[in-house]
Amino acid sequence: MSARQPPDLARQISAPRFIKPCLAKLAHTPPSGANWLHEIKYDGYRVQARIDADGKISLTTRNGLDWTGRFGALAGAFKKLKVRNTLIDGEVVVQDDKGASSFTRLVAELKAGRSEAMLFYAFDLLFLDGHDTRSLHLANRKELLATLLSKLPKASHLRFSQHFEEDGARLLAEVCKLGLEGIISKRSDLPYRSGRCGDWLKLKCILTDEFVIGGYTDSTAMKEAIGALLLGYFENGAFVYAGRVGTGFSHATAHLLWRELQGLRRARSSFAQRLTADQVRNASWVKPELVAQIEYRSWTADKLVRHATFRALREDKPASEIGPPDV
Repeated sequence: MSARQPPDLARQISAPRFIKPCLAKLAHTPPSGANWLHEIKYDGYRVQARIDADGKISLTTRNGLDWTGRFGALAGAFKKLKVRNTLIDGEVVVQDDKGASSFTRLVAELKAGRSEAMLFYAFDLLFLDGHDTRSLHLANRKELLATLLSKLPKASHLRFSQHFEEDGARLLAEVCKLGLEGIISKRSDLPYRSGRCGDWLKLKCILTDEFVIGGYTDSTAMKEAIGALLLGYFENGAFVYAGRVGTGFSHATAHLLWRELQGLRRARSSFAQRLTADQVRNASWVKPELVAQIEYRSWTADKLVRHATFRALREDKPASEIGPPDV
C-alpha cells in the first residue's frame, strides 16, 4: 500500500499511559471509495499494548484496566519486538477449530487462568520510539506497524491485522458466508481520534451487543442453574428492560451463572418500567452489575431482543456504561 502522508513525526516525547480508543459506529451499508480500507471484525477484547523504555510490558483493556497478568503469554511476544517504546492498538482473541475468533473460548481461557492460546491482532500504531504517530494517516500508521511486526516469527502470538482495499460490500458478503462477525471499515486518510467519531464503521453479519443482567429464572431441568436471564441497559440514568435470553448456556455455564448471581440478589426489580406478568414470571431479581454478551436476530418494535443467545460474561465493561444497542 502506498503512503498517503509522509511520516513527518514530531519531536520525541514519552508515551502516554493510556489513550482512549477510537470506536466504531454501526453501519448497515459498507462505505465505498479510495479512502476506505476494510478489516475483519474480531470477536475478542480490545487491548492496548504498551512497551516502556525500560522494557516493561503492559496490556490494558478499552476502559483502562491493566490485564497484563491475565494475558501473560502475550507479554513474551511483545518483548521480541525491536523497539525502544511503543503503544499498539489491537484485539486479543482465541480462535476456534476453523480459525475464527471465538469470544466464548476467550472467556473460557480467562476463567481457567490460561493465556497460551491467545493471539493479539494489532491493527493500529499510536506511538513509536518517542514519537506520537496519531497525527499520521491510518495508511501510514499501518505501514509502520506492518514493518515493525514483519520481523517476528510466523508462529508469534502477535499478528498484524491484514486489511483490504477492495469493495467493502463484496468483502462483507464473503465474510458473512464464512460465518464470521463482520468487518470494520476505516478511513485511511485520517489521523487517530479517540471516541466514536465515525472514522471507523462496523458492519455485522451477526447482531451482538452487551446487556446488563437484571434478573434470572431457575432452570426447570437442573438444580442451582440458570434457566433464563432478564436483560437491560441504561438510558438517561434509568435501567431499561430489553427482554430475556434462555439459550446458549452449557450445563457448566448455567450453574456458574447461578452461583455468581446469588451474591447480587435483591428483593425488588431494578428495571425502570413496570413489567408484564409474563415478563416477571418466576423471576429472581439481582443488582444490575454483571454484563453479558448476547447474540440476537433482531430488535423488536417494543425494543426487546428476539431469538437471543447467551455467549459469555464481559469483565472489561462496567455495567454503568452499557447503553441502548446501536441497531
